[in-house]
Order: sequence, then structure tokens, then C-alpha cells
Amino acid sequence: MLLEGQKVLITGASRGIGRATAIECAKHGADVALNVFNDDEMAQSLVKEIEALGRKAVVFNGDVADPASAPAFVAAAVAGLGRVDAMVSNAGICPFHSFLDMPQDVFSRTLNVNYTGAYFMCQAAAQQMVKQGKDAQGRGGSIIAVSSISALVGGELQTHYTPTKAGVHSLMQSTAIALGRHGIRCNSVMPGTVATDINKEDLSDPAKRAYMEKRIPLGRLGRPDDIAKVVVFLASDLSGYVTGASVLTDGGLFVNLQ
Repeated sequence: MLLEGQKVLITGASRGIGRATAIECAKHGADVALNVFNDDEMAQSLVKEIEALGRKAVVFNGDVADPASAPAFVAAAVAGLGRVDAMVSNAGICPFHSFLDMPQDVFSRTLNVNYTGAYFMCQAAAQQMVKQGKDAQGRGGSIIAVSSISALVGGELQTHYTPTKAGVHSLMQSTAIALGRHGIRCNSVMPGTVATDINKEDLSDPAKRAYMEKRIPLGRLGRPDDIAKVVVFLASDLSGYVTGASVLTDGGLFVNLQ
């Protein structure tokens, strides 16, 4: 029960890594606020799972690409849960597309969801954490952004996506400096290839999936709960002296160069 009594906010919470993170946080004793976007059926099924674990869930429907949704989400979370102890900025998209004919709307939407959304969600959560102040142990809160192995490597059909994930990684480094005086820790998680809705079509090719699995030293694709467990660690006191860090969670894919 690493997060007993904590209040955790999660964006992109209805599916994939966000959903697994919400469940894992609840298993460890946290109440959760879930930011979703027009995905009511999945959101309500998630609420039932969290309540079955004896925890509380608050749902807020909003598009993270709209900066106004960030303070609104935090306000709804505070109204429903009372405070903010951790923010998990997870919402992201990756519409694969070639570079030379990249549509401006695809580029802009990816940038606005993945980076702009993360920026203002983290800012709104930090503002609330600063308002709350440090606790008796000097803790002010934890902000965790889901970056990607793509922050470190390129992708032919991801020229719009990889820079946003590098930006999220860099954002956590800079906010760690900006918010350290308030006792707020900021870190990123860098998943490798995780089987979720975001890459379901790409991994539907058996040959492509087998190729990816072969490149991973641990011999399998990641699961959403593999990432969720790292998020719980970064939100908990086990990582109390960790800030400005990134945790590469990829089964060894990045280091397997030969």
C-alpha cells in the first residue's frame, strides 16, 4: 500500500497505460481523478473496478489539447477528492504518418495533445500543490509524465511524435528545478513498445510484432501494468529523493544495438 490515502490525478485514464495506472494506484490505496475524452463507457467500467478495490474515483471529461481543461480538471479533482498529491500526465496520440507529406492538422493535434496538454496539466497540478504547501516531512507532491523511448530514438513515421516525447522528458527536468523548493518531485517514465490502442494497428502485422519481440532482451512486448508499477514507485515515498529523472522501461530494447 505505497500510496495509502493519496489523491492521484491521471490524464488519458480510460485505456492503456492510463487505465492500468489508475488501477495500480487504487490497489496501493489511492483515490484517483480520471481525465478522459469522450470515452464514457470505458470510464465508467474503470470507475467500477476502482470502487471494487475500495477506493474513490472522480471522472472529468476534457480534451487535454485545450489548455483550459487543465485547471478545470484539477478543480474537479480537488472538489471530489480534497487535494492533489500526484499528477500523472499520460494522455498521448501517435497517428503514424510520413514526413514529406505531413498534414499540418495531424502535426498540430499531436503537438497539442502530447506536449501542450502535458505542460498545462502539470502546471495546473503544480499550482494546486504549491497552494496546499509542504507536509510535515517536506513533501509537496509528485508529478510524473509518461514520455517514451521515442524521446531517445527516431522513427520514420513519427517525426511529429518523437519530438513531443523528448519535450515531455525535458519538461520534467526543468520543472524538477523550478518546483524543487516546493518539495515537488518531477520525473518521467519512458516506455518501450507497449501493446495498447495507440499502436494496435502497427502491431497487428504478425511479422512486425515478432520482429519487435525479438529485439527485446526480455523477450516480450511491454504491458500497461509494467509502466503503471513504475509510476506508483515514482509517486510513492520509495522515490523520495528522485527528481528530474527518467526511468526507461522497455525490457532492454534501447540497449540492444547489436
